Amino acid sequence: MQVTDAAATPPNWDLYRRTVVDIRFPDRTVRVEPRPRSTAEGPFPELPVPAGTTALHIVTAYDPHGRPALAEDNACAQALLLDELDRRGLAWWPAAGGDAHGTHIEQSVAIAGLSDSAARELGRRLGQDAVFAWTPEAWRLLSCDSDVTDVQGWMASTNRGWDYVTWPIA
Repeated sequence: MQVTDAAATPPNWDLYRRTVVDIRFPDRTVRVEPRPRSTAEGPFPELPVPAGTTALHIVTAYDPHGRPALAEDNACAQALLLDELDRRGLAWWPAAGGDAHGTHIEQSVAIAGLSDSAARELGRRLGQDAVFAWTPEAWRLLSCDSDVTDVQGWMASTNRGWDYVTWPIA
């Protein structure tokens, strides 16, 4: 469903809708940027993911409920997220999401093998307002506290030489 009721969305929803995400795959970094609905430009990754997986979900443990947290708290929460993904045997890649200028960046992960409901639940447990789902057809913003979804198109680009993202996670 396309969101039209602002009262049903978290306070930072419009910021989340403009979020740019960089995903570091073994051979390249891909930047995903929101675009108008029905737009799909650039390469969607061909990855060794579980059968039936249709989306890469981008999740962070940083800044719960859209409020800035201490760097140490964010790092600890993110480490716990990575430990959980490893325990569950899920494929994941380091990611970072933020504004297009790099003034606000949150370390994240792109996860293969989750359903939308499982990604929402994971985000909810981490205190997140929303998670992203990237498919060949759409870039979707999924509320963690409701079934509200915002559907957009996407543009993916590789090897553009941006360097504002630091990659502290392996």
